[in-house]
Amino acid sequence: MAVMKGRLRSLFPGGNTSQGFYSFYDNIVEPGANKIFVIKGGPGVGKSTLMRTIGNEMLEKGYDVEFLRCSSDPASLDGVYFPELDIALIDGTFPHIVDPKNPGAVDEIVHLGDYWNEDKLRKSKPYVLADNKKIAKYYKIAYSYLQEAKVIHDRIESYYTDSMNFGLVNKKIDEICQEIFPNNLANLERNELAKQRHMFITAITPEGFISETANLLNNVETLYVLKGEPGTGKSTLCSRVAVLAQQKGFATELYHCPIDPEKLDALLIPELKIAIINGTPPHSYNLKTASTLTNLKVINLNDYLDYNNLEPFQKEIAEDKEKFDLAIDKAIEFLKKAKKMHDHLESYYISAIDFDKINEVRKKILERILELSKS
Repeated sequence: MAVMKGRLRSLFPGGNTSQGFYSFYDNIVEPGANKIFVIKGGPGVGKSTLMRTIGNEMLEKGYDVEFLRCSSDPASLDGVYFPELDIALIDGTFPHIVDPKNPGAVDEIVHLGDYWNEDKLRKSKPYVLADNKKIAKYYKIAYSYLQEAKVIHDRIESYYTDSMNFGLVNKKIDEICQEIFPNNLANLERNELAKQRHMFITAITPEGFISETANLLNNVETLYVLKGEPGTGKSTLCSRVAVLAQQKGFATELYHCPIDPEKLDALLIPELKIAIINGTPPHSYNLKTASTLTNLKVINLNDYLDYNNLEPFQKEIAEDKEKFDLAIDKAIEFLKKAKKMHDHLESYYISAIDFDKINEVRKKILERILELSKS
């Protein structure tokens, strides 16, 4: 009898934001997990390929897998997680520094740098240093443009926020909370607060905005799609539901805004099979992927705008939206330059690494994971 293939979903554990690189790597897996392999090594030594290959092999064996994509190179992986086994492989190199919290008992460092030709790399030292300097500069410029974009976005938000009837918005949020959590619905048998897992579902990458929102729709029966201009209350609605879910004892997955990571763009309540997503660009979703969906609710918060109050500022809003797009485009341009230089940097390491040894390491890790799966 053939083994049914596992389910794959992709997320971003870190993001390029107005606050620089913003990490949720501590949310990939709990410190008390079954096993965490922390993969160390320079660029181009095969960390992503090792993790992706193991992930695909586990998928074929019927295990569910999370691919944790790199926001600076979405074709690469920063981690792989097997939720049923509570086992993870995580890239532990800069900027997503991951240090073992329970070494030996849970965490294990796998250092792929053990398999490179150090003499060969030392000959490339001046070129490696030069490339790293350029990469750091490109990221600094990219993040400065994202900071600029946030300032402009905050100003755009202010026009809409000042024109909102938040009394009606709060009433609508209360209605939604009551729909999701009727008075008699609670899961309070746990001895601790329900867990909240934080990630990005949309990322700013060298390829532009990439959204994995479709991943949230697997096994979701009720979906709330939030429409509305900036500042109309989408993040506030998500935050209110998230707080109430935790109070009621339901674990949640919280997905943050790639521009302002302090704000929420989406959330999932797995036990209730309910999701709330920001349905405005750059967030994209495809309802064709939601085969289990039985209840779709579109909430347009623009319904609570006073357009007469907005009228005097239409010119300023249009100009700021154009400036915002330009700042984002410039940020992406420099992320692309950083990616190109990073690819160049990788070439020095690729030429100095023993990939046969890396493949042996990969096979041993897979064997270890399969052994752990039996226990």
